[in-house]
Order: sequence, then C-alpha cells, then structure tokens
Amino acid sequence: MEHNPVIEATRRWVSDVVIGLNLCPFARREMVKEQIRFTVTDATSEEALLLTLQNELLYLNEHPDVETTLLVHPSVLQDFMAYNEFLAVADGLLAHLELEGIYQIASFHPDYQFGGTEPEDAENYTNRSPYPMLHLLREASLERAIDGYPGAELIPEQNIALMNRLGADEMGRRLSRIHSPKV
Repeated sequence: MEHNPVIEATRRWVSDVVIGLNLCPFARREMVKEQIRFTVTDATSEEALLLTLQNELLYLNEHPDVETTLLVHPSVLQDFMAYNEFLAVADGLLAHLELEGIYQIASFHPDYQFGGTEPEDAENYTNRSPYPMLHLLREASLERAIDGYPGAELIPEQNIALMNRLGADEMGRRLSRIHSPKV
C-alpha cells in the first residue's frame, strides 16, 4: 500500500477536523512544532500490528523530541468490534513493556461507536478518523497540557455538543472530503 495518500489524508483529518473544529485544543501546538509522528503500517494481522505498536513505543522512548504518534493501520482491524477488542491487547503490551503511566493509547476508527450510542449518532464523530489508528500519547505531556488548560474536563462534553450541532450528515461529508479533497 502506498503510504503517502494515507499520511496526507490523516494530516488533513488532524488539520481540518481535530484542529479545525478544536476537538483537541492541544493538537495545534504539536502540529505547528512538527512533533506529531505520522506512521503507516502495512500490517495485515493483529500480531503484525502488535509488533509495529511495540516498535513505535520503543521509538518514542528513544526520541523524546517526538511528542506523539499516530499509528495508522489501514489493512488490519477494519471491523470496529475487532479493533475495540484489540485495544485491550494494546494496553496489555504497555503493561508488558512496563510503559503504563508513561504512554497511553487513544483510539480512532472510521466506524467508531461509543457504548450506549447508535452507529449513526453524531457524537461518535469525535473519534472517527479516515483510517483505523492508534494514537500514542506521552502521559506526562498530556497531564501538563490538561493542567495548563482551564476547563479541560469539559472538552469531551463540548465536543459531543459540537458534533450534535453539526450533525452526522455534515461530519460524514467532512470525512469524505478528507479522502477526496477536491470534492
């Protein structure tokens, strides 16, 4: 698989949706400072993805200048339920590598669905992305960002309200434009 279109779409998603809609008020600074690592894997199995995840965590450990990684895996875990189950395995890897409390893994998927919601509910778009991906975050950096942002605990609630105002149809169109920006 050609990685450049996947990375370009992921960058557009971060720029247009995550930053553009201010879903994560901390993302803009890291994007401007070029401290977000965009990585695409050709993994086609969960085992291969787990190995790639391990290598990426070790990479972050060795490169403190990289703040966060978006590990995009377009060829594995397309099914959201399988992806959701894999998150427990990913967290188990953090424990195995003794990296709990150092990193956390946030989840984004094209079919993301929060528990207690319907697939078509707009609020699911807070975590919908153009491709399945794992977002590797440094815990200490996240804690500093949250501590320095008044009202950080309201971000999820505000994001849900924004998604509900924009609606699922509009968010679906926005994600479609990520894949084909000329539309």
